[in-house]
Amino acid sequence: MYVRWMDSGQTALVTNVAASPSSITWSLDGNTIAFTMSVDADETPFKVNMPSKPKGAMWSESFQYITKARYQADGRGVLEPAYTHIFTVPADGGTARQLSAGNYHHRGPLSFTADSQSIYFSANRSDNWEYEPGEADIFKVDMAGEISQITSYPGSESSPVVSPNGKLIAYSRRDDKKLAYRNSYLHIMDADGSNDRNLSADIDNTVSNFIWNDTQGIYYQQMLRGVTQIDYVTIEGKHSNVAGGLSGLSLGRPYTSGTFHAADNVVAYTKGRTDRPADLFVRRGSNEYQLTSLNEDLLGHKTLGEVKEIIYTSSVDDEEIQGWYILPPDYDAAKKYPLITEIHGGPHLAYGPVFSAELQRMAAQGYIVFYNNHRGSTGYGERFALLLQNKYSSKYDFADHMSGIDALIAKGIVDPEELFIAGGSAGGIAAAYAIGLSDRFNAAAVTKPVINWLSKVLTADSGLYQIPYQFPGMPWEEVEHYWQRSPLSLVGNVTTPTLLMTGVEDKRTPMSETEQFYQALKLQKVDTILIKVPGASHGIASKPSRMIGKVENIIAWFDKYRHGENDEE
Repeated sequence: MYVRWMDSGQTALVTNVAASPSSITWSLDGNTIAFTMSVDADETPFKVNMPSKPKGAMWSESFQYITKARYQADGRGVLEPAYTHIFTVPADGGTARQLSAGNYHHRGPLSFTADSQSIYFSANRSDNWEYEPGEADIFKVDMAGEISQITSYPGSESSPVVSPNGKLIAYSRRDDKKLAYRNSYLHIMDADGSNDRNLSADIDNTVSNFIWNDTQGIYYQQMLRGVTQIDYVTIEGKHSNVAGGLSGLSLGRPYTSGTFHAADNVVAYTKGRTDRPADLFVRRGSNEYQLTSLNEDLLGHKTLGEVKEIIYTSSVDDEEIQGWYILPPDYDAAKKYPLITEIHGGPHLAYGPVFSAELQRMAAQGYIVFYNNHRGSTGYGERFALLLQNKYSSKYDFADHMSGIDALIAKGIVDPEELFIAGGSAGGIAAAYAIGLSDRFNAAAVTKPVINWLSKVLTADSGLYQIPYQFPGMPWEEVEHYWQRSPLSLVGNVTTPTLLMTGVEDKRTPMSETEQFYQALKLQKVDTILIKVPGASHGIASKPSRMIGKVENIIAWFDKYRHGENDEE
């Protein structure tokens, strides 16, 4: 860990540690740095007497012993026995000192008390913590390592932030209902945990990223109808908007995102447009200033597709759905175009009117690209997000997508004989489910999907959360329910040519899910191809070359099944 002096540009080593430090936090007096770090634990389940290795022999790698319920993580593979602990180190350098103890994970972000003698953090320190992924409380640890519990509400209390005067704590709180989505609210309480009140009770959305402005109020962000915005609330509960249009942290697909920081009545944030990734902006009072133009040299001379909003109702129950579509850069109103429907992951996430390299590339190939925030998406209130409880995927989200497609056909801009569908993760589930319910698509691209929920929740890294929150019971108790939600249950109906793509190291939606669908489609004699991405985990497009490879393979597959001008190619 290093410190850099911004005025001189010099750096100095603070400490060497055994693992990567996280949640690095300065004390208010500037004398101490706190951080969290993973500490190995010796948890060999039993003694094994192995003979000594013969001289000159080459032995195979050691066996892996797995005893935890959560034993793997996407992007990390099998987890070695370890626990996350809190450390401090003098700001001018020295040996790191561990404050927390016990076989628990002590999470950041961290927040020092005003006197810099204690640190607030969140953790689940119950004996049953492995099986309580939605539970967390706020604790305080002093410099002697003594831990005291501050909150004990059912559900999750996390992300504590101490006010500048040390008297109040802002934190995030979510109830313990076993549902796939719950709003997280902004609470404040006295430093000892008393006098708790909800400052965002009237906001039907999750709020996050809390930053104190002196002791009079708190900045926070929320996502509303596809757009991330910064708001401010006084400690009396009066809300006001500060800035909108945040974006930019997801370049491949148009996920709603963005981040900010605030100090001395100045707010800095990432903001973009549908034709530009995010740049850095600051706002002082009512004045907004753009500080960077990071991609103008690349995009300034290119013509990108125009992004338009569409609002329509779902045929299944008249629920209002918000969506967007991207026109080809050389769009001609006298023509009708092939349509790609691209479905977001989650499903409790959201797309928005922001830059998308992948979807713009599809539009540049001559497609209209349609994407929406179907039921289950966030930013439309808790009721809307929970419309998919125990129903993903199903005829309901399928109707949301098909109704949008039909609305675009009704506009006279889409060729109804040239329909394509794509999606990744939860979007891959929806795309695979859709081709089991309809033969209207010329071709499909299904990336990193869940195909069989019965196998997925028992082999992936997220099953411990999904089983209690997303399903009505254990898979062996609710076999029919898990099966009905699985695209594999509909594979006998599929005739659509299908491209399948998944990372070889994916632990979130394991390769075995994709392989099941591939084999089933082959047995059905459906035209299909399986693309394995070496070295990739769930985030296939995390490297630029993989993002390019992903979208170019999808485009090539769709072009293969386009009619008209492509028949001669």
